Amino acid sequence: MYKDVNNQNVVPYGPNRKGWQEQIPTLAKKGDKYFVSPPQADPNDIYGGLKVELLDSTDLQLLPRALTEAERKRALLRVETHEELYAETYLGQQNQSVFLDVDFQTHLSRYMNTLLNNIGDPFISGSLGKNTKFAECAVLDYYASLWNARWPSDPKDPDSHWGYVLSMGSTEGNLYSLLQGRDYLKGRPLHEGGQKVPDRELGGETAGADHTIDNPNAFRPIAFFSEDRHYSILKALRAMEIPAYGDVGAAEYPGQCPITEDGHWPLNVPSLGPDGAHPVGCGVVDIDKLETLVEFFAARGHPILLVLTVGTTFKGAHDPVDDIGKRLMPIFRRHGLAQRRVWADPAHPAHWDWRTGFWIHVDGALGAAYLPFLEMAYHAGETAQRGPVFDFRLPYIHSLVMSGHKWPGTPWPTGIYMTKRKYLIKPPEDPDYIGAPDTTFAGSRNGLSPLLLWWYAAVMSYDAQVERILHCQRIAEYAERRLRELSDVLQFDLWVQRSPLSLSILFRKPNDAITSTYSLSTQYVPSPDRRGEWRNYAHIYCMGSVDEQLIDRFVEELSEPEAFPEMAAEEMELKHTPGSERSRHGNDRCGRTEDSVCARQRGGDKAVNNLL
Repeated sequence: MYKDVNNQNVVPYGPNRKGWQEQIPTLAKKGDKYFVSPPQADPNDIYGGLKVELLDSTDLQLLPRALTEAERKRALLRVETHEELYAETYLGQQNQSVFLDVDFQTHLSRYMNTLLNNIGDPFISGSLGKNTKFAECAVLDYYASLWNARWPSDPKDPDSHWGYVLSMGSTEGNLYSLLQGRDYLKGRPLHEGGQKVPDRELGGETAGADHTIDNPNAFRPIAFFSEDRHYSILKALRAMEIPAYGDVGAAEYPGQCPITEDGHWPLNVPSLGPDGAHPVGCGVVDIDKLETLVEFFAARGHPILLVLTVGTTFKGAHDPVDDIGKRLMPIFRRHGLAQRRVWADPAHPAHWDWRTGFWIHVDGALGAAYLPFLEMAYHAGETAQRGPVFDFRLPYIHSLVMSGHKWPGTPWPTGIYMTKRKYLIKPPEDPDYIGAPDTTFAGSRNGLSPLLLWWYAAVMSYDAQVERILHCQRIAEYAERRLRELSDVLQFDLWVQRSPLSLSILFRKPNDAITSTYSLSTQYVPSPDRRGEWRNYAHIYCMGSVDEQLIDRFVEELSEPEAFPEMAAEEMELKHTPGSERSRHGNDRCGRTEDSVCARQRGGDKAVNNLL
């Protein structure tokens, strides 16, 4: 039992702001001792990092008793007002904020009051009848077709697709791919016996020499990833204890890095450097440096686990997956990694299977779900550019993920992980009671996400989705142009850049008020012209719910004198300079950006009060 020796139980808590002690029922205490712990302070005083300036979170504090109907109504109105106000200016994230094309609520809300659990393998119903695996299989086949995989998923066809709908976003898919890739390259048993015959498309050794027998590195995979990869990649590597090439290089080959002048080992494979159109680099991995690094470790017998990205998080760049594979395959063939024989079944030591000595994973969280439609538009002559080939047309691709909440857009995070059946690793345990093999990462998985993805594809034709991505491309071009025009008008370098086909436009970070209002992501990037210095960038993402009116509204706020702190500082230096052009303009508008944010806050409170 918890004794409140500091008498902190008098902290006002909940919508009625009564002391905590007054609201604890007798069944939860005995004398001066409690079966539950009291607050040590008012959470409102502690949770200052939450962006809730339009919402009094006191209304959401939960009590031992049920909240009254009036309290619940007020709390939900607070939430609704907060979310709607930010939805109006949701510009800085690679997610859809509202769903203009489909109506999930009307058709699927009935399933919010029932359990839908897709536990276990998606292609086996299992013992839990309340699942939506039938919809999940349809969704997987739909994306398998878009990604040029063999479908349907047939246990008798090792080259057919296997995958599942994620309960998290692509972070879960990245975790699972790296786990599968690690175990595949370490020679652990395959789920369905694996590949029995050599893959003609990959070439390489098919008989004779076995490079895996005597080399101590043969089952020590090493991971490679670019500096513009998603942060979940490094987290996944740490969780799976997969060494990165830089860690192994520093520990075992100090001073021998072939891509640096002094031989030190960077953690990430460098991306392409700055050029005229991209002052801080376009975000695409440097293929020459990647090829050199892979050659170094493949020559020493290490299996290669490579992560490529289609739609990098900050710059929206697409790695040229096809070109990278073509450059690396000769290295794999030269060092016996294109195909090799692996003995993985302790019960039958004479049995072996063919495997690659490399695993290439494509993190397509943003780009994998819309690039197929951009390619359709290209072939139809509706656009002059297309993205890279990144899917299962390429024989050297092992796995692929996408995030459904990024594209096409869902009300909560989800996604798809996909591979081929011949690459699936045998699960460490096969629990009978779920009635299906435990082949997924999550175990229990929510069954509503497959319905969301199914509904979207059921409503949106290929033609409609092509038009949607072309709209986003047009808005991205418009936003880039408007920001460049603003930079010229202000006579102040906003560092504007956009990677090819990207929905993201980078620019100098504005003040905190604008950053908060528009939900902007920010990132420090090394300055291209001053060694040791950094630029603080923000970006906007032109997703499906963004239109020209929102871009115009955003640019108008950026034109305010206080929008960029560095520019305001320059103005202070120049204001007494005789003849200074900028000193004669705009000073009467100072403070309007901050005032507009305050007005939004007051408007939020007024909206809630009017509705009660």
